[in-house]
Amino acid sequence: MGETKVVSNEKQGHRFGLHRVVEPKGLLPQPAWKLDADPICLDNEMLIDVSCLNIDSASFNQLKESCEQDPSQIRERVLEIVRERGKMHNPVTGSGGMLIGRVEEIGAGFPSEGIQVGDRVATLVSLTLTPLLLEEIEEINMKTGQIHIRGKAILFASGPFAVLPEDLPETLSLAVLDVCGAPAQTDRLVKEGDTVVILGAGGKSGLLSLCRARMKAGASGRVIALESNEAACTQIEELGWADHVAQVDARNPVAVLEAVEKLTNGELADLTVNCVNVPDTELSAILATREQGIAYFFSTAVKFTSAALGAEGLGKDVRMEIGNGFAPGHAELTLDTVRRFSSLRRLFEARYAATTHM
Repeated sequence: MGETKVVSNEKQGHRFGLHRVVEPKGLLPQPAWKLDADPICLDNEMLIDVSCLNIDSASFNQLKESCEQDPSQIRERVLEIVRERGKMHNPVTGSGGMLIGRVEEIGAGFPSEGIQVGDRVATLVSLTLTPLLLEEIEEINMKTGQIHIRGKAILFASGPFAVLPEDLPETLSLAVLDVCGAPAQTDRLVKEGDTVVILGAGGKSGLLSLCRARMKAGASGRVIALESNEAACTQIEELGWADHVAQVDARNPVAVLEAVEKLTNGELADLTVNCVNVPDTELSAILATREQGIAYFFSTAVKFTSAALGAEGLGKDVRMEIGNGFAPGHAELTLDTVRRFSSLRRLFEARYAATTHM
């Protein structure tokens, strides 16, 4: 362990990272095309020695499809994106992911309570706004979307992060912290007695949201899991949190509507949580939701213009919420959920704690 503060530069950047924007000037880092990833830690920044990137599910699916499932092509494409943009910002999906690494330097003006040089941390902000210098890609896990690298990253003063827990495997922590906004927001939105539909319930965000929905809806509520993958449906049934599990392709809005109508006797959902990692599922979430109910879109594959215009075209008065990946306490809630439910932890350990690389 080092000292809590080790760098005292006279130069201090903007707390939201505007000083790192190369082009177009004046934009915030997330919508900007290119960032300055020079690994010099300014007074209000933290420099991280990065070991692993967790590419978000929508982005990694797109990369696999465009690169014909070839790890070598994916490697070259990721290197190209980061070299061009100074960050891992998929230009097709507009999404990124997050990272883990070891704290290398902490600026004297960085809010560093509870953190020291040498700590292992996960950033809780998107790679689409994180300056990243990628030196080498060592391994790609084609199953999980985790990429082991050598590189450096900058965290701005405004960026939340979490010190990695010692009681969980790092790859598991990385996987669940990447989606910790979904269970936290689901926890906020579900009320006792609600009917909740989870689209894409078999993925990590879907399973975590399913668990929190079950807890909040209670015995009087009804939780419905929709998932296209047969094996995932079996896993969901074994967990026992869903009142109903249906194998349905979320890209087929009519099939989704028919399934939800049948399972709710035509009442539909008070809340639909969309965790699907492929495009064209907006109308499915809208149709599954009752009038004046809530459709919560967590997936980064969602096109919000399609959702808004689709709801209008269907004549549906549905409240639509964008899946904010941040909520106070979201990391702690997610990690505690994994710890609390041993069956969920075992499932995630089987998926993410194993090493199946390029």
